[in-house]
Amino acid sequence: MGCYSAIRIGLSTLRATRVILTVGIVCVIALQMLPPKVVAQQADSAAGVSSEKTVEFLAQNFYLPNDSMLGFVEVSAGTFQMGSNPLIDPMAFENERWSEARRQGAVDLPVFYISRYEVTVAQFSAFIDATGYRADPMSIKAASDHPVSYVSWTDALAYARWLELQLKESAQTPIAIKELLQGGWRLTLPDEAQWEKAARGTDGRIYPWGNQARKDRSNYSGSSTTAVGSYNCPECAYGLSDMSGNVWEWTRSPYQPLPFDPSDDRENLSEDALWVMRGGSYNDAENNARSAVRGAADPGARRPFIGFRLAISQN
Repeated sequence: MGCYSAIRIGLSTLRATRVILTVGIVCVIALQMLPPKVVAQQADSAAGVSSEKTVEFLAQNFYLPNDSMLGFVEVSAGTFQMGSNPLIDPMAFENERWSEARRQGAVDLPVFYISRYEVTVAQFSAFIDATGYRADPMSIKAASDHPVSYVSWTDALAYARWLELQLKESAQTPIAIKELLQGGWRLTLPDEAQWEKAARGTDGRIYPWGNQARKDRSNYSGSSTTAVGSYNCPECAYGLSDMSGNVWEWTRSPYQPLPFDPSDDRENLSEDALWVMRGGSYNDAENNARSAVRGAADPGARRPFIGFRLAISQN
């Protein structure tokens, strides 16, 4: 993605929103919030996409994946190295460093679960159909098995709250998930430490699959989204898909300098907070497809390259 100067569209009626993408320098973009709608069906293919891999989703379970945990994967408790050391990763940006003296830091996380796939158009459409939620109509225009996009941070949280309630009440919900949610665990966006650990594992890899960029493992440097799970990535930590590329993914962490401290995540949010996005998108270069790259946007930003996935966690 290139670096643009501020583009101001319809500011007489719309508040400008901003996206910060890590592209060597920080870029500030004023975005228009779009209207319109429509649902499409067929998934398209792209170079490097695995034609063998198919993902089955269940209509009776809100179009979540057909497995014993509805697509949620356990990430075990323990520490991992968060951030980037430019001596190891020459593409590291400054906002990935903990400090000049301490480039990375150990973060100890309790066990949590994260969705194997990005939230799809079909899943988000089920939410809109059930609630009448006023989403951007462009959010459900892509094929049903592609990641939903044109979703704001607040849209993502609204979907998470709705899905949590449905899973608590549905007779179809696997017992393991129901017990977690009824026991006080939350279905929400991952924080950025959870997201980074899920993406890179505990061995400090630069990309979800290793230390070298690979176009056969991820949808980046392209022109459009692909169906979730299209890229076969046997080396990816925890068996997750599309942690690199396809769409940037919202987290529940406000954008602020590292080191990461979850106790800071609710401080000073009235001061024009931006929210962290992770993972890069289909039209980003390999430097933004790395596991430690940090982007951010206004909570109201809705763009074709921003989506999300969910987590189930204790806090």
